[in-house]
Amino acid sequence: SRPVSYVGFNMKSNDGKTHDAKIYFGASSDLATDVPGQQVKASKTSSDAIQIIKVGTTQQDILGKKGDNVRIDWGYLYVAQPADQKSMQWISASAKPGTPFPGSAPGGSEVSGQNLVVNTVIPVGAVSQTAVEKLAMLGYDDIYSVQYFKENLKPYWKLDGSTIEKELNVAYKDYASVMNKCDSANRRVYQDALAAGGEEYAKLCAIAYRQAISAHKLVKSPQGDLLFLSKENFSNGSINTVDITYPSAPLFLLYNPDLLKGMLNGIFYYSESGKWVKPFAAHDLGTYPLANGQTYGEDMPVEESGNLVILAGAIARAEGNAEYAKKHWKTLTIWAEYLSREGFDPANQLCTDDFAGHLARNANLSVKAIVALGAYGMMAKMLKDTSADRYLMMAKDMAIRWLALADAGDHYALTFDNKNSWSQKYNLVWDKLLDLNVFPKEVYSKEIAYYLTHQNAYGLPLDSRKTYTKSDWIMWTATLASDQSAFKALIKPIFKYATETPTRVPMSDWHETTNGKQVGFQARSVVGGYFIKTLDKSWHK
Repeated sequence: SRPVSYVGFNMKSNDGKTHDAKIYFGASSDLATDVPGQQVKASKTSSDAIQIIKVGTTQQDILGKKGDNVRIDWGYLYVAQPADQKSMQWISASAKPGTPFPGSAPGGSEVSGQNLVVNTVIPVGAVSQTAVEKLAMLGYDDIYSVQYFKENLKPYWKLDGSTIEKELNVAYKDYASVMNKCDSANRRVYQDALAAGGEEYAKLCAIAYRQAISAHKLVKSPQGDLLFLSKENFSNGSINTVDITYPSAPLFLLYNPDLLKGMLNGIFYYSESGKWVKPFAAHDLGTYPLANGQTYGEDMPVEESGNLVILAGAIARAEGNAEYAKKHWKTLTIWAEYLSREGFDPANQLCTDDFAGHLARNANLSVKAIVALGAYGMMAKMLKDTSADRYLMMAKDMAIRWLALADAGDHYALTFDNKNSWSQKYNLVWDKLLDLNVFPKEVYSKEIAYYLTHQNAYGLPLDSRKTYTKSDWIMWTATLASDQSAFKALIKPIFKYATETPTRVPMSDWHETTNGKQVGFQARSVVGGYFIKTLDKSWHK
């Protein structure tokens, strides 16, 4: 959670001669504002082995804004230099690209204004064919990160009393070891994905990895629980949305289940504290960064209850025990009972694909409820709870009825009442991953064969209503394939989309399969779902 980023420079001569070199590094004060033009103040300081320029808004309205497409404009950006690099730093009112290496440092030690630039010139000295490395650091102290049921929470890194100056100094001292850890993690993530799904799949996971993580904030609740809270970027700005957590989960199940618990803890607290009293799970905890209770205008009862029961089961599978589920067993039981009543043939309601509109008798949402009941039975069995057999049989009986209702010949329908429709049954993947065996394997193979005949240039449509798709769900759907050739055939168009899309934004998970353009959403954590194939391989070695 240390809020420090490194910018490393490696410089060597390309012509065999020796050169006297410098590096110019500019950082805009817009990094500390919501919109350009806000009034900011920048000042020089130093701390131990670090020289610093600090910049932030003059207003400092801490946690004063909420919503989507809103940037932090409280706290301070720190542009830091190791003192032993003997760099020159100054603040200017605007960039001067024509004179990147001025001989003086205008602006003094403190400057106020708009659109300021923090300038750094790092002397490199004589550079020949042996590479010389230099370092810049960017830090951000947000002071308070989120509000959680009316209490402002500090970032996780501050819990032991640390300061941003300490973090910058430690980051400098730890540079080599941190970079080694990063390199090791990069290699592991790529190699794991390569072994699971091939080169194109591995490259997609490499795109997704940091985006999925950085769309969250790490804090600790007043009750002592870890909270890893997502922002629903370029979607609606919700905080800790359950149907954002659900697709994000595979990455965290694979490498750090505690972070997935951090996505669930707040939702469990919301119900268990009595603040949320409905017999199904909430959709969200508020609008980022204010987690004071659900602000989404409509519930998704089957969707969110199913998501949480399945994810509790996935944590149990990842950890080899159901202790986390045991802590929340009463709540999970309430949700499972709700699903047993309302989940099989869902009433007209939204699911996670809410952009596609309301749908009654949604076959894929029914799959989610059935698989969730199977996951509840699995956890009950692990806990030696007497309800285990009843829920496992209930799930299997529902699956048999589902087969009859959803059967549309060579595939299964989008809704039980429309045999001329189809949809990706991505929720089935947890039946496979958790080894529930609720649905016959023939369901997977029939659906995969159908999907392979319905792909467009940039992917498999989400369902028969539109030609757009969700790339995270294609990853889940493809993981149902029993052979690698079918998996790769479904992944290839996503790779084509990722590398050819004309929409230049952080990875969008909602795109058009006919032309590769973004439809909506970007920079969202749901791309953590790309790791589901790697997770499958990890659990079925």
